[in-house]
Amino acid sequence: MKTRESMENYLETILILEKSCNYVRAIDIATELGFSKPSVSNAMKKLRAEGYITVEENRILLTDAGRAVAEAIYERHCVIADSLMRIGVSRKTALEDACRMEHIISEETFDCMKRHHQASLDKK
Repeated sequence: MKTRESMENYLETILILEKSCNYVRAIDIATELGFSKPSVSNAMKKLRAEGYITVEENRILLTDAGRAVAEAIYERHCVIADSLMRIGVSRKTALEDACRMEHIISEETFDCMKRHHQASLDKK
């Protein structure tokens, strides 16, 4: 993959699509991300070669390694977006910013943010 961010976006998208569909195909990913099918096919070949996905009968499946990355990124996305909305950022902006921040935030900062976020939820 060109960048770790690109790989993480693809894996997160597969995870999200899995939750809403019975199966994920390359065309579903292309539609969701607004990319061309050839670009997605190329990325899927790389993800498969790196052991993050398998492809069975045109269905894209996350491996354990791929699922671990996807779930970690999705958790970051959800915590960051929700935290931003709680401080008054609009939903649209919070979701857009979370998409960028989820890839660059340090583990230390995310862990602190996650603890703070959970504490605020526990107070409810």
